[in-house]
Amino acid sequence: MLNDLLKKLIKTGTGRFRFIMATAGMSVAMLLILLSMQLQSNYQELLYGKTNQDSIANFLLINKVVTNETIGATSLSEDEISDLKKQPFVEAIGVLTPSRFKISAQSVSNQIPFYTDLFFESVPDAFLDIQTKDWNWNEQSNFIPMIIPNSFLDMYNFGFATSRSLPQLSQDLVKNLPIQINIRSADGRVDYYGKVVGFSDRISSILVPQSFMDWANAKYGEGSTGLPSRVVIKTNDPGNPRLTDYLQAHGLTTDKDKTRFSKYREVISVVVNISWITGAILFLFALLVFTLFIQLTIASCKDEIHLLLTLGASPKQLRQFLMRHFFPVNFIIIALALILLSLIQYFAANAISVQHIYISHFISIYTILAALLLLIILWFVNSQQINQHLRSGMG
Repeated sequence: MLNDLLKKLIKTGTGRFRFIMATAGMSVAMLLILLSMQLQSNYQELLYGKTNQDSIANFLLINKVVTNETIGATSLSEDEISDLKKQPFVEAIGVLTPSRFKISAQSVSNQIPFYTDLFFESVPDAFLDIQTKDWNWNEQSNFIPMIIPNSFLDMYNFGFATSRSLPQLSQDLVKNLPIQINIRSADGRVDYYGKVVGFSDRISSILVPQSFMDWANAKYGEGSTGLPSRVVIKTNDPGNPRLTDYLQAHGLTTDKDKTRFSKYREVISVVVNISWITGAILFLFALLVFTLFIQLTIASCKDEIHLLLTLGASPKQLRQFLMRHFFPVNFIIIALALILLSLIQYFAANAISVQHIYISHFISIYTILAALLLLIILWFVNSQQINQHLRSGMG
């Protein structure tokens, strides 16, 4: 009978319009703050998730900017390489070793005649994007394995070959094409045979195994060992603004296409943070509105509650009833917000996967934890408000 009486009193004091407005405000605030949390999770997954890691973009060739002041002084010192290695955006660093001898290459076939001067570089195998059993060399090897950039073959096929009426070459044909390598040193010319064993999109250079480079530089190299002029770094975030700021501050440069998203990153970070702050502010306002709604409802029934307490109703019983009346709507709001977010996340993941951009089809565990935290906050605030007004009613 007491519960029935309380239901009638609360229903009279609640006011349908006030209840709808308070619930709507809380719903919008909950949805926005949980959406902000999910956006932050998606943002982190897009940047650092393994499915979005680009094996090409995550490796950057670094060298000094060539200006009128740095001409002839573009080598990287050990201190500069060591400082670069210490940066938080660098996971690993590999030094490109240049050849210190003159090289030319020519065809051994009259069907595809060519002759060109060229250069070799080598890099530790961990920085290659080519895996092949032919990538090894020793003094008993029959040929020098080479990896060339895909861009070189494209320039030949769509530039040089078409302008000279020469046949275009496929990758398979180039791999089977014998190439004579001429090494010129102080003791004269020595001929070897080279073979292209792969094509790289990561490093724009003609690469040979490190073992061959070390041997050939020791045997045919001219001058001192010298310092490297280029290094390759592995980074998990080529769009990191700190990376581009560091390169600019130290007179270094890399492929602009791989770091051009750093400016967009800053804008996106600001947008995500603004949405998070906006959600938090709206939540505080919604919490205030809902608190005022509880206060007004209890205040409108203050005399009746005081009468019930005077007649011997238990404060604990009143407190439990009021909590059961006001708190469940918060639980329902958060549950519906999580369901709506789950649907948005699922369809968004499907939509962007077409562009080979991947996020989880399910909402983040952090979003769920945030929802639980909000629920605890709401329970605490509701409990405090009810206790406060019951104490004033008993007074």
